[in-house]
Amino acid sequence: MNRRWLKNITIFLSVLGPSVITTMAGNDGSGVITYATAGARLGYAILFILPILTILYAVTQETGSRIAIVTGKGLGDLIRERFGIRIAMLVFVALIIANFGTVITDIAALKVAAEMLHIQSIPFVLITIVFCFIIVTMTKYEKSQKIFLCGIFFYFVYIFAAIMGRPNWGQTLTAMVIPKSSILTKDYLFVSIAVLGTTVAPWGQFFIQSYMKDKNVSVRRLKFAKLEAYIGAFVSNFFSYFIMIATAATLYVHHIALDSGDKAALAIKPFAGELAGILFAVGLIVAAIIGVVIVSLTSAYAFTELFGFTGSLDKPYKKGKIFYTNYLLNMVLATVLVLTPFFPLFEIVLYTQALNGILLPLFFFYLLKIANDKELMGDYVNGKLYNIFFVISTTFITIAAVVA
Repeated sequence: MNRRWLKNITIFLSVLGPSVITTMAGNDGSGVITYATAGARLGYAILFILPILTILYAVTQETGSRIAIVTGKGLGDLIRERFGIRIAMLVFVALIIANFGTVITDIAALKVAAEMLHIQSIPFVLITIVFCFIIVTMTKYEKSQKIFLCGIFFYFVYIFAAIMGRPNWGQTLTAMVIPKSSILTKDYLFVSIAVLGTTVAPWGQFFIQSYMKDKNVSVRRLKFAKLEAYIGAFVSNFFSYFIMIATAATLYVHHIALDSGDKAALAIKPFAGELAGILFAVGLIVAAIIGVVIVSLTSAYAFTELFGFTGSLDKPYKKGKIFYTNYLLNMVLATVLVLTPFFPLFEIVLYTQALNGILLPLFFFYLLKIANDKELMGDYVNGKLYNIFFVISTTFITIAAVVA
């Protein structure tokens, strides 16, 4: 029995990576600011949507992992092959728009962090972008994966910050199961869509499949990939929960609007004291780097897959120039826009993430079509419960987007 458990754990660790990295990348710079803003703006009431989003996140990640493992292809490849180049172009344009907004906010987060640390923002951002390019092009798949996974440890800061903020834990738990009257307001719906967009982002549907494809996980290990998807969704939103509580217990209760990095640092001041600004800035840099790398990679994956080029982290730079050039171009264009005299990060972050949420039904439609394609998936097509959950979720997202 012990040997079998040891064997299963070893297999699981060999599969571990794609889903956890994808879900945790949702807590990138823009994600941290979105969750922090949601807590500061709505208090504990925003926690009501978190269990629902966790289930949706787990379902979408598991579906993407399963498709990649069974077909050996990324979502972009499958959309182009099954629906044609015109649909592929439509999906690509929608994805690029959504991704570019996220990369912009992540790079803007780097700029804000540099200013909080009293570092020259332009040289700092440029050096960081070069680092992001080198870490992808000059390191092998396994090493880059370990670097991404190490970034997770930063989020423990928010657990300690939330505890030191002395929230009403009973209220935080009841808020997740008993909705407040504010959920019917336009402001709540708008912020909820932004939280949805930064959690179950369109880029995540592409990245999980492309990254899982690069990992070459066999169908025999599908159940371990499924477990990883569920664990990744839980762990990601576990940290999101504490980020929201940290700002709800400190900023919301004192009616402090979150509109700058210094005010954001107040959320962790009960834990970090006078070092709050430095700690928040360093954490924001780590989160932003993860976001810049992962989301820019997603755009590069999508471009090469949708238009039939070679694109993989397994390929060296010389064999994947189009892939790596696209990756670099995403970062450079966003950097040029952000490094203007004034870029209002805290004013636009909810809008960029809300756009992610609004576009989700389009990506869900094609994800669901592929997941139910018997010719492609064989015995691994979606079950009825998955399909029902997808349809209900898509319907509610669409209605919320229209009303908000």
